[in-house]
Amino acid sequence: MTQLVGELSFLERCKRAFLGRPMITDQLQHERLSNPVALGVLSPDAISSTAYGSEQVMIELLPAAGMAAFALLLPITGVILLILVLVAASYRQVVMVYTRSGGSYVVARENFGPKIAQIAAASLLIDYIVTVAVQCAAGTVAVVSAIPVLGPYSLEMTVGIVLLMCFANLRGLREAGTPFAAPTYLFVGMVSLTIIVGVIREFFGSLPVLDPHTDGAVAVGHGSGLIMGASILIVLRAFANGGSSLTGVEAISNTVNSFRKPEGLNARKVLTLMAAVLAFLLAGVAWLAHITHAFPYESGYPSMLSEIAKAVFGDGLIGKVLYFLVQAATALILYTGGNTSFNGFPALTSFVAEDSFLPRPLMKRGHRLVFSNGIITLTVLAVALLIGTGGSLNALVPFYAIGVFTGFSMAGYGMTKHWLTHRGSGWRYKLAINFSAGVLSTIVVGIFAIAKFKEGAWLVVIVFPILVFALMRVNRQYRAESSVLETSLADTPDHYARHRVLIFVDSVDLAEVEAMRYAKGLQADELTAVHFVLDSARAARLQRRWEHFGHVSGLQTVDCLDRNLSRAAQDLVLKVLHEQPDTKVTVLLPRREYSQLLGRLLHDRTADKIARVVSRIPDASAQIVAYDIATRIAQATSAGGGPAPAGDPDDRLEFPAPERVHAEDLTPQVVDSGGK
Repeated sequence: MTQLVGELSFLERCKRAFLGRPMITDQLQHERLSNPVALGVLSPDAISSTAYGSEQVMIELLPAAGMAAFALLLPITGVILLILVLVAASYRQVVMVYTRSGGSYVVARENFGPKIAQIAAASLLIDYIVTVAVQCAAGTVAVVSAIPVLGPYSLEMTVGIVLLMCFANLRGLREAGTPFAAPTYLFVGMVSLTIIVGVIREFFGSLPVLDPHTDGAVAVGHGSGLIMGASILIVLRAFANGGSSLTGVEAISNTVNSFRKPEGLNARKVLTLMAAVLAFLLAGVAWLAHITHAFPYESGYPSMLSEIAKAVFGDGLIGKVLYFLVQAATALILYTGGNTSFNGFPALTSFVAEDSFLPRPLMKRGHRLVFSNGIITLTVLAVALLIGTGGSLNALVPFYAIGVFTGFSMAGYGMTKHWLTHRGSGWRYKLAINFSAGVLSTIVVGIFAIAKFKEGAWLVVIVFPILVFALMRVNRQYRAESSVLETSLADTPDHYARHRVLIFVDSVDLAEVEAMRYAKGLQADELTAVHFVLDSARAARLQRRWEHFGHVSGLQTVDCLDRNLSRAAQDLVLKVLHEQPDTKVTVLLPRREYSQLLGRLLHDRTADKIARVVSRIPDASAQIVAYDIATRIAQATSAGGGPAPAGDPDDRLEFPAPERVHAEDLTPQVVDSGGK
């Protein structure tokens, strides 16, 4: 075992040091969740949006509508809750029909085909990326609201949290069980307590009213009513911001197979309960904001929820303890909500890659049986988004809802097609729900794209079609490759009339000897050893050394005047194929394998470059014959000695320089197929 570890590459040793020992495929387990645990594990993304949903509405309303904004908050929240009911009802149908992972992507693929489904794929990919950024940024706001001294380091904290999540997930973090459900229940409990205490205090007339004109607060406009203070566009922008409260509603449909049997029925129960909890919390926080006149700050912190909790619980010892519990619960659920994307994004990319619309390396499970490439991709994109926006929650929200509601639309339209095709009991009622949800979600996407265009939605409007086009382009490339392989299989003859092997020789050593042995085993009709001449003196020494060891095949030298070995190899192979039609040419390239790190610094990769060029030629193939030097050095060292210095027979032999030839004069050495 010690010897095996010693032979590990530098990269493998780093993986073991940071990620732990590799896991075997048999350890890949799929844990089925009970309904209470599933609610806690799968709903943080949705329920945690309570922490910033109402605040995002007020950020748009206060500067334009003034104090009337607090009156407008409730009807806007009411419309958002109506959409929540309709979307949740639509997804109740989804989880009963499609019990596989994938959500709206699977719905769209099954009903509209894989190409149209890429619209849903693009929306979900954007959603997952922005979810990491938004949730983690909001979690940091909760932390700095309670500890303002950390405010100047918000971006660094947020990026650090994302990197920590990446590391944990690369180690094989499993989002299941009580530890991941606890933050959700703690948050629901603390915010519910805040709402209940707030209602009681308001009933007794002791709930304080805050002053929105406080220094550092978002500027309060001078409007005094709906007509004067808030235009239709302002209301639409506020509504679009508030739409971020509905993110994560689709999370349960993405992981229906995580539930215990019957999966669909249990998923529907949890989805309904999650929607009810979200509606209660959204309505309660909006009402408290309306009553207390809680307001957002220009800096982004303290948050409105923080201000509401302070107002509700007061300044006493118990009040302060409860306030810090609210902030702690808020930060925990937001960070947990951000971490859900590290499960969802890699799984989705593996589905899309399986359909040949994303690079197939995204399907590969890594060191700890997780989709490592997907996790790293998500981390890079989320960190880039955070840095690009400065980690500002207000700047991130415009990126959010377009992707979310596009996914809602695709799920609604896909289910509409399903009911029209399969019908079944009560299909008209179900169709009406899904179609209404699809249309309403499409309207929200349009509102968001128009109302928030200048504030960042333009980027999503541009990136979205580019991403869909990129997915299509990847698929076209895969289909083209598959078509060529199938066509080549049909057109390629069963056998060639002749098989010719060329060995490209750069030196005479054990690596070359191994390649010659391998070549003889191929039983080729013709075997030719070739050296491309870059240095006449070196070529002469090589020829003498070749003859000294008495190889079966003579060594032919070919001028390479421009020193481009890849081009010279290509020209030689093309000439052989031209002169000998119906011939299969195999090029063998001896390659010395050195240590992973120093080998790349001390030696070039000429064999790889030549192999790539030759492999592009029809009826030709290139094969690298590796000779592992690094292992032999390690074995010699462990045995107590070092590698002996190599003698050079060329120093003792005096032979005339060989006559050089050009490619057109090359005459092969024929080797009998019987090995004589």
